[in-house]
Amino acid sequence: MNIFDFSLQLNGYPLKKAKKELAEIQKKDDIEFKTFLDKKRAEIVNYHLKNTAFYQSLARQADSKDWESIPVMTKKDLQQPLEKRLSAGFNVKDVYINKTSGSSGDPFIFAKDKFCHAMTWAVIQNRFSWFGLDFNTSKQGRFYGIPLDKKGYYKERFKDRLSKRYRFSVFDLSDDAFEKTLQKFRSTAFDYINGYTSSIVQFAKFLERKSICLISVCPSLKACVVTSEMLFENDKVLMQHQFGVPVINEYGASELDLIAFQNPNNDWQLNSETLFIEILDDDDKVLSHGTEGRIVITSLYNKAHPFIRYDIGDIGVISQNSTLQKPILEKLVGRTNDIAILPSGRKAAGLTFYYITKSIIEDDGKVKEFIIEQLEKHLFKVIYVSEESLTEEIKLGIVNEMERYLENGLTISFERRDVLKRSKSGKLKQFTSFVTST
Repeated sequence: MNIFDFSLQLNGYPLKKAKKELAEIQKKDDIEFKTFLDKKRAEIVNYHLKNTAFYQSLARQADSKDWESIPVMTKKDLQQPLEKRLSAGFNVKDVYINKTSGSSGDPFIFAKDKFCHAMTWAVIQNRFSWFGLDFNTSKQGRFYGIPLDKKGYYKERFKDRLSKRYRFSVFDLSDDAFEKTLQKFRSTAFDYINGYTSSIVQFAKFLERKSICLISVCPSLKACVVTSEMLFENDKVLMQHQFGVPVINEYGASELDLIAFQNPNNDWQLNSETLFIEILDDDDKVLSHGTEGRIVITSLYNKAHPFIRYDIGDIGVISQNSTLQKPILEKLVGRTNDIAILPSGRKAAGLTFYYITKSIIEDDGKVKEFIIEQLEKHLFKVIYVSEESLTEEIKLGIVNEMERYLENGLTISFERRDVLKRSKSGKLKQFTSFVTST
């Protein structure tokens, strides 16, 4: 029995209908697809202008025939009671409801109508099938957080059983915990790994210290899918070497859909079937492919709640090799709120600091994890987990490299801890700035 599919259908999500819709979209040629996209964009705008009071007030001058007349939505626009944002004919009892992670600093509750949520799962299953993975039959080793309250804990464990998943804690990344994880891989025919990038990287480093390739103890393993956190190329190389399987990069947002998924050609393919994705400048003007800007997304199927020209808070680049039907995400730079404002007024992506520091620290081999915080324009703190303190030579190297890549006059402090604090979901925020533009 296809338990995963059956459980969605049982809860009112028409997955069979969604899979059929997705197949019809994917059969279209270039001309047919453009017609489909133009029609779906106009339909969703007109639907919410007619049926959603919240959107009517937000988009007073919107005209579905003039796409640039449609305003960009932000997360702050959505921070009001869900009941005020739902479309006419929908209520909280007949929609899918969830909460964003809050990694952007602006969490909110959102809703999807049941067909829209079914389309989300149809797309996810389609992408995983590119690598021979089936949610109904493939066994998943899951590196995610889990609620610590009894009700939430057992609810997630039950969902894991239905979804053929076994969950490993991301709150304990000690060698003792990883020994137990390794034993589970020895005794279980896992088909793939899925979860937060930083936690899975730590497991790969553990295997490297043990000189173990995971596929040698778990030969059924086919792939590793990482999500929710930045994937650096050297981490990808490490994981592929220690796991012995392809490492696949996933990018998504719970309020929208799966946004991009690495295809078998190693391209980060954007979801064009249920989303319309644009790159905009600071004045909300559309940028050409190959130019870095804000990622703005329209959900083409969500009638319960509008996500139209929604600024997700990320910065990226769409490849010049993209087509309308097969857009490629060339680069995901980071979040707009992860920008460091330097003493000179210059701005830099916060992950620049993380990346520079990472290249030096990892040469030492003793640091397990670290994060960077900007406390003032000139003051940055590197917080790290290690059995020993960093040497003065390494600290000086980090300071010198930051000043070489960015600017002089920066002050870098260092703090060693036994463990890094993660969000309730288990994610690790690699860079945080506490400095505002004012």
